Amino acid sequence: MKKLILLPLIVATMGAPILMQGKFQAPAQDNKQSDLMDIKGTVRSENTKITFVADEGGKSWDVLNPETLKDHVGQHIQVNAHVDSDKGQIHVVSVILL
Repeated sequence: MKKLILLPLIVATMGAPILMQGKFQAPAQDNKQSDLMDIKGTVRSENTKITFVADEGGKSWDVLNPETLKDHVGQHIQVNAHVDSDKGQIHVVSVILL
């Protein structure tokens, strides 16, 4: 008799993950992917904030991962970065000294 009572409980417990599959979704993310670009320019630092000033157009970019450029302040470099033009931000992937 105990086996008959436990059997539905075991089946329900084992089947729950299968039934729940697909119910959980990752948090909504912005569908817009940032562009990966090579940009030449100079690294600037003001009050511990690091920015990257592009040669072309003189646009100043906020750097989302400033630790990648902290050793290059004042240097002319080329970065390969994910660019978010709407927010004026870049996430640096690699750095090449020029």
